[in-house]
Amino acid sequence: MLPKGEQAGRADTQYGGRVSTDNAAAADVHPGGGFNPPEPTNRGGPDYGRFVEAVRTLQDHARGADAPDAVITEAADLIEKACALLAPYDADEWSSPSGRRMDLPNRGNILSPPIELHVTDDGRIAGTARFRRYHLGRNGAAHGGAVAHLFDSLLGFTAFKLSGSKAQRTAFLHVDYRKIALIGAPLQVEARIDDIVDRKIFVSGRLLDGEHVLADAHSLFVKLKPGQP
Repeated sequence: MLPKGEQAGRADTQYGGRVSTDNAAAADVHPGGGFNPPEPTNRGGPDYGRFVEAVRTLQDHARGADAPDAVITEAADLIEKACALLAPYDADEWSSPSGRRMDLPNRGNILSPPIELHVTDDGRIAGTARFRRYHLGRNGAAHGGAVAHLFDSLLGFTAFKLSGSKAQRTAFLHVDYRKIALIGAPLQVEARIDDIVDRKIFVSGRLLDGEHVLADAHSLFVKLKPGQP
């Protein structure tokens, strides 16, 4: 453990971001309370998309595999080896390619369910989504939390893309579940801004399987003031 004096000025650069107990220093590094738009990057190279897909597939197998003990042992050894290979390169959120690869679905971020989006000619957001085995709830259906997570990503992207706001946070998200969303099925999403009142951005969207509405949601995003985290 570092001495107290050394801890006071130390920025934690592992995983979370450049968070320092010295608020003034942190503000100098990242104006706006540390909430900044991702800066596009090509870090990770041409295989970063393949890397992300491999991690997603591993998550699927972790949920689905019923393998012999010896196979699980070998797989655990390989995963631990991969973790050891990557560990020296852990970076903060401002430096990692995850979330900053604009050329990849979800900007190369594995956290939310896979989704691809575009702006329509009439000023809405539309796209496709597919829940994987990793997102399984029960009986072939996506977990309700995964559906809610998809909506948070979809509606947050809509608020950002269509309002021009560079920094906002979710104030509330309400989801109505109409039908089950099957794992692996090609699904459609759509969203729009319903209203903007001062700093409040009201957004709504739907998850569909063809003509069938599987779930719909509405949410409020609040634009951050300068200095808000």
